[in-house]
Amino acid sequence: MERLVYIDGELLPNSQAKVSVFDHGLLYGDGVFEGIRAYNGRVFRLREHLRRLYRSAQAIMLAVPLAPEGLEEAVLETLRANALRDAYIRLVVTRGVGDLGLDPAKCTGGPCTIIIADKIELYPARFYEEGLELNTVTTRRNLPQALSPAIKSLNYLNNVLAKIEVSRAALQEGVMLNHEGYVAEATGDNIFIADGGALITPPASAGILEGITRAVVMELAAAMGVPVREERFLQYDVYTAGECFLTGTAAEIVPVIKVDGRVIGTGKPGNITRQLMLRFRELTSNEGVPIYPEEARAVARDRA
Repeated sequence: MERLVYIDGELLPNSQAKVSVFDHGLLYGDGVFEGIRAYNGRVFRLREHLRRLYRSAQAIMLAVPLAPEGLEEAVLETLRANALRDAYIRLVVTRGVGDLGLDPAKCTGGPCTIIIADKIELYPARFYEEGLELNTVTTRRNLPQALSPAIKSLNYLNNVLAKIEVSRAALQEGVMLNHEGYVAEATGDNIFIADGGALITPPASAGILEGITRAVVMELAAAMGVPVREERFLQYDVYTAGECFLTGTAAEIVPVIKVDGRVIGTGKPGNITRQLMLRFRELTSNEGVPIYPEEARAVARDRA
């Protein structure tokens, strides 16, 4: 069955879903996006994702065509049109059609909104049981003073270059350092280490995107009584950590058992990591904006 893609209010078969070659999102990476997940008929943390999208757009002076309520409904409409209950959603807003110059003021047709809903498996299932092996890439994270990592823009070349290194090493993921040599994040995920019963993750000032799943993990850890610190740390701290894992909307929570040839902890996913993975699955199966409101109402009536 061919998926339907939302483009500026229309749902089109993916073979017909096209944008202009003059769109500045294509020509210059001029736009913003979010990756969002739906579980069990609910869109997880949808409003948090939309809030970040609008903040990213505000930072680059891009006017999102729809109000948040309208964009939320467009996401749900796309999922319903594709009869999806568990899905990955890619929400994109580009600057729109302009000329071949840089000036965004020449994009006179207005921004373009695209919503794609489909299935995703970022890492094969075995890595969630056995853990990932990572390497540290030579590509450094962009200077936050040059381009704020809080802006989730379409220009992902920094991450793509790092991912090329990872692929050439025949691995699934890699660690990126910032310009000072501190650990920043993976090519597409945030990173946590466990040390002495506490979790540590790089702060925003290290040049990271503050992920939605990262925030969820911090909430879950607090509920478990596990302290979480946002601190800068080095490769040495990763090598000598008791546990390590990555977080992201597509990745969810995935254990790491080896970095640059060094075995992390026991070489198996650690206890804190496994508990967080279990609690995350429980949370995502029950929380979120209902895709099918009548189904949610039926469940509420049964519980009453």
